[in-house]
Amino acid sequence: MARALVTGAAGFIGSHLVDALLADGHAVLGVDCFNDNYPAADKHANLAGARRHDAFELLTGDLCDLDAHALIERSDMVFHLAGEPGVRGSWGKRFDRYTHHNVGATQHLLEAMVEVGAGKRFVYASSSSVYGDALTLPTPEDTTPRPLSPYGVTKLAAEHLCVLYGEEQGVDTVALRFFSVYGPRQRPDMAFRRFCEAIVEGRPIEVFGDGRQSRDFTFVADIVAATCAAGAATIPPGRVYNLGGGGSVSVNRALETLAALAGRPLDVRHGERQEGDVVDTGADTTRARAELRWTPRTTLSEGLAAELRWVQDRAVPFPRIRSLSAS
Repeated sequence: MARALVTGAAGFIGSHLVDALLADGHAVLGVDCFNDNYPAADKHANLAGARRHDAFELLTGDLCDLDAHALIERSDMVFHLAGEPGVRGSWGKRFDRYTHHNVGATQHLLEAMVEVGAGKRFVYASSSSVYGDALTLPTPEDTTPRPLSPYGVTKLAAEHLCVLYGEEQGVDTVALRFFSVYGPRQRPDMAFRRFCEAIVEGRPIEVFGDGRQSRDFTFVADIVAATCAAGAATIPPGRVYNLGGGGSVSVNRALETLAALAGRPLDVRHGERQEGDVVDTGADTTRARAELRWTPRTTLSEGLAAELRWVQDRAVPFPRIRSLSAS
């Protein structure tokens, strides 16, 4: 039984990864700082299943302040999903939070990997936001990144650190570029979560932009499967992989799918495009399919149905947060 360190363990993707690792028979040491980007109660609820496992341990704290050497010494593999999320919030006065949680925390862990991480793999959760408005769709990993937001800049900086520590310090790193992940437990500021909540509550759906922007939406279970594969695959250090759902879909088409699932027309209202929102994203996943032996398996309709059911089943009232176009 291997012991996995999962940072950002109480988050949307991190909590699903914890559940999958426990189900596979691994012990998991989870770390989360429970920052205030959305209610801590939601994050604790994400770990309700994991807390029932004797093989799960949760440590609360800021990664930059914790003893990274001790964390890594206790682990056989590291999945670094912690970070400050969100494109729009990265503009302005909050930028220091992004450099702290996305760049500083990653460098802190990588330094510890140099000293006590021999023989252990470091899997880093990057983002399709590093590409910005890519000139090639679907976009391969060797495309020159051109992030359009401060968030994308910090994710790319941390990714470059992973590649650098792999090449220069011998750390066994893998970086995964997640494309528009959705599903149960999605953050409350993200588009599909807000769309589903509006459907359940009978409210209008607000979309930033005209809805023709497209995304390579990826269901969370598929992302988790690829992340687990990246932790175990025999690959050279410093590799970078795109993880996408298998094809780009417009926001308008996704809303049509949700309307079909809801069984009624939706009241959709369009607003101004937001700073940092790219027009289209699409992942060329050839490398991940070949080297990680991974294929996304969940259709958009199946994934949206799962998220809508999860929203319907939630017993707590929803906070009033403006819905966002997908990013």
